[in-house]
Amino acid sequence: MPLELLTGPWALLTMSLLVVGDAFLVVIPGEVAVTALGALSVLHGTPPLWAVIGCAAVAAVLGDASCYVVGRTVGTERWRWMRGRRVRGALTWAGGRIDSGLATVLFTARFVPFARLAVNLVAGASRVSAPRYLGLVAVAGTGWAAYQAAVGAVVGTLVPGHPVVGVIVSVVVAIALGAVIDVVSRRLRSPVDQPRRGADG
Repeated sequence: MPLELLTGPWALLTMSLLVVGDAFLVVIPGEVAVTALGALSVLHGTPPLWAVIGCAAVAAVLGDASCYVVGRTVGTERWRWMRGRRVRGALTWAGGRIDSGLATVLFTARFVPFARLAVNLVAGASRVSAPRYLGLVAVAGTGWAAYQAAVGAVVGTLVPGHPVVGVIVSVVVAIALGAVIDVVSRRLRSPVDQPRRGADG
């Protein structure tokens, strides 16, 4: 990808759109985009790191809030994709966690794409207070944005050479961290999911 596309006037907007889309489709590389711009902010001087974090945070909150609205207005069963096995399992998991601690699950799920979608949908369907939800999501989204941008900034500082090299390394690091978080989250959920699958089968 040409460096101009990542440092030009549309870079922050493109990143923000990817982050919003990532709230609904986990294959959209929202995290990667934030990490890449975080690296460029150090390696190239633009866009500013504060702008990367600010735009990413706003986009994260907007994406999560949109999922919340869908859950509140549509529910969690109307569309076919909501009735898939994996989605149903995630929604059931999210419902149990929301009942036991909304703040904890919102902060945790922000870093786990599939869990994030489920938690936000269930929060809306469960009629969680909108002001309370938005307040927690704003803090979680800002923390996530700062973390993702910081990963890129640290990699950009540690990797010398052309900015593109730093961006590539930061993207690899972001994907690796995401994979580790996903594996850990699956293992933490498995003791809870196994009895349910046995009962269903």
